[in-house]
Amino acid sequence: MRGLFFLLFIAFCLYLFVNVEPHELEQLIKEPPLTGQIAPEKRQSEEQAFVQSEVQMGEDIDGLASFMGEESQILLDKLGEPVRKDLSSYDYEWWVYNENLENYMQFGVSEGKIVTIFTTGSESKDDLFEVGQSYEILNNKFKFTDSITVSHQEGSYRFQLKQEELATRPLIKVEDFYVQLYFDDFEQTLSSIRYIDSSTLIKQRPYELVYRGPLVEPKELSEDNWARVEEGDARQIIDFTNIIRHRFGLSPVEWDEETAGVAYLHSKDMREEDYFSHTSPTKGTLTDRLTVGEVPFRLAGENIAAKYVDGVAAVEGWLNSEGHRNTLLNPRFTHLGVGVKEKYYTQNFIETW
Repeated sequence: MRGLFFLLFIAFCLYLFVNVEPHELEQLIKEPPLTGQIAPEKRQSEEQAFVQSEVQMGEDIDGLASFMGEESQILLDKLGEPVRKDLSSYDYEWWVYNENLENYMQFGVSEGKIVTIFTTGSESKDDLFEVGQSYEILNNKFKFTDSITVSHQEGSYRFQLKQEELATRPLIKVEDFYVQLYFDDFEQTLSSIRYIDSSTLIKQRPYELVYRGPLVEPKELSEDNWARVEEGDARQIIDFTNIIRHRFGLSPVEWDEETAGVAYLHSKDMREEDYFSHTSPTKGTLTDRLTVGEVPFRLAGENIAAKYVDGVAAVEGWLNSEGHRNTLLNPRFTHLGVGVKEKYYTQNFIETW
């Protein structure tokens, strides 16, 4: 009798396991404990995709990508001093080379090594990528996948891309680093390229992440260092904005300090009051805020973003959102003010009298 009871109990447990809804299983996989295990069948398919992507990349790397992992001195030897150095929130300093809108480059330097590179412009190219290439051509060559597993030190980290992310910023592996390809979804062409090492990619976590092992975190920033990051993001945003406007045959917008002050206060307000909107609960609309800031204008427009890894990523997000894109590419705008508060970004465009 006791044996029959035990068999009935086992059968009941098996019934419960088999009848768990698929979405419930997926939720369990998405949010494992720190030392949790990815389901074996999932891990096997990911490893196969990972090997396939490595095979696609099996070639010597030259051009801009060859700087990855090198000493920062190589930049000074080959490119000279950067125009400026902007602090990031991920333990590296951006060395910015922005003299040429056709070949804009940012090199992330950490402890004397190049750990990430961002580049855009019609002359930005190397052996693998060229801004302006079609999504179809690059997808056929590199076989974009919605899942990539990164092995780093003692851990395993699987990035899962949603369909929209796969369409606008797929992730691929090149030798011992990774590449985010940012596409203009309206034009279906490559807009910019970000090379990134495994440690920095895990710190940024730009996609949904499942992991086993320690989670790599950036160092905490002081208030003064956050101010430096915010200032750098703002400058990179106006640089990239003018590159995109130039790409579409539009005049550049000029920096306006008073408008930037209004933009910063809106980003700060969204961060501190925990909301995300063009209308502040206490400061009102863009027109209200520009009026209080004593900014004269004939026409004004605003783009806002939150939670992007940095300023240039936010600009790519605006480029792929129709309303924000229209603001970004409005030929009437003459001036721009950008304000950043941590991961909140505001662009205020104006046409002056």
